[in-house]
Amino acid sequence: MKNSVIGRINEQKRLQELYDSGKPEFVAIYGRRRVGKTFIIRRMFENEFVFDIAGLANSNTEQQLLNFNIAINHSGNQEFEIVKKWLLAFEQLRTLINKSQKKRKVVFIDEIPWFDTPHSGFITALEHFWNGWACSRNDIMLIVCGSATSWVINKLINNHGGLHNCLTATIHLQPFTISETELYLKSQGIDYSRYQIAECNMITGGIPYYLSKMKRGLSLSQNIDYIFFERDAELKNEFKNLYASLFRDATGYVKIVEALSKKAKGLTRNEILEVTKLQSGGTFSEIMKNLESCGFIRRYSLPTKRTREALYQLLDAYTLFYFKYLEKFDGHDEQFWSNTANSPQHNAWSGYAFEILMLQHTNEIKRALGISGIQSAIYAWHSEHSQPAAQVDLVIDRKDGIVNLCEIKFSQTQYAIDKSYEEKLRNKIAAFKDETETRKAVHLLMITTFGLQKNKYFSIAQKEVILDDLF
Repeated sequence: MKNSVIGRINEQKRLQELYDSGKPEFVAIYGRRRVGKTFIIRRMFENEFVFDIAGLANSNTEQQLLNFNIAINHSGNQEFEIVKKWLLAFEQLRTLINKSQKKRKVVFIDEIPWFDTPHSGFITALEHFWNGWACSRNDIMLIVCGSATSWVINKLINNHGGLHNCLTATIHLQPFTISETELYLKSQGIDYSRYQIAECNMITGGIPYYLSKMKRGLSLSQNIDYIFFERDAELKNEFKNLYASLFRDATGYVKIVEALSKKAKGLTRNEILEVTKLQSGGTFSEIMKNLESCGFIRRYSLPTKRTREALYQLLDAYTLFYFKYLEKFDGHDEQFWSNTANSPQHNAWSGYAFEILMLQHTNEIKRALGISGIQSAIYAWHSEHSQPAAQVDLVIDRKDGIVNLCEIKFSQTQYAIDKSYEEKLRNKIAAFKDETETRKAVHLLMITTFGLQKNKYFSIAQKEVILDDLF
């Protein structure tokens, strides 16, 4: 098998284990559009495929079955007839597999949600294929992928019908970490500083496909102009395609993430309903659940609040970038990003985007602190009573009796804590202790790009984590 995928160490290891298990495996890989699901499967198993197919976007059952017929005829020496029922199509697949001489028979169904057209019977046929035959074959590995994450979760992972508990493994493929982004860019001959790599992830969200559009020889600012702001920029319309590919009706989803993009600390369910004017009920709850499952938002509860008053926070950097810049971009300045690099708008965005980046790298922050093995609750916090208002970007509430209050600062040089900011930090710590009534030791952790200036105020922070620590 090929094994030339950048990063994805844990995912590659897990897939290899499943391939070598000697048991029937039914694996679902899901994740957002352009995150690299198809790429990793084809790179690892393409030579092992007995059969592979990809669903057709926005096509009816007849077209999907024709697509299946073309794919199965390309996969073997036998000419299969076009059928009108999925049960018969999967029976043809069974015949194809029986004739294969491969030791491990890998079947790959990509973009599987597109096959599930209304009243098609696709899910029933898939269930019958697996439960009635494939699950008893120790040589079969069935891999399914889908960008429509909500479909994969609802129809496969949380299926309460015939496919209940049929999956033997699920893999949620996440965007690149900043370390993986560095590895990928270097493999493409692009050598950026780690500060620039962090900013790159703050824009692209670490999505491999977006990164693949960057050109060697261009600065980061020039590349961002090239892929997002120039007249014929390839990713100019990516946002609407992203949400449309993930969700059947994306309108409510977009309204919610737009509302959250305007409030860094997050919003409660009722606040989201008020801002978006959406109706409370099962549909709204499903949208929120799907956004969380896809990794676009996160839900957290404050230690002083009841569960129903949980806050929801935007967790997708590309979505934030869209609403801050691309949504209202008029197309007149093709070097927009280069020309606004040090503007107040850029500085405000970068502070918010760096917070999101750190929320996506809490495992790396814990590793830098030497507490990877310690169970921790992760949340943000804001005071309900203190004046002036107190807010903490990230709280790491540890089982070893310590709470890290994390202040996150994105700057081009070492960050200087002055007298006013030190007083503000002391007030935050006092308010947190008072309102949470915690019995744990409360330590201030500063997370910055290049560390703290060693002035007379810096010692208020018990610990520092800098950008290099996260690679």
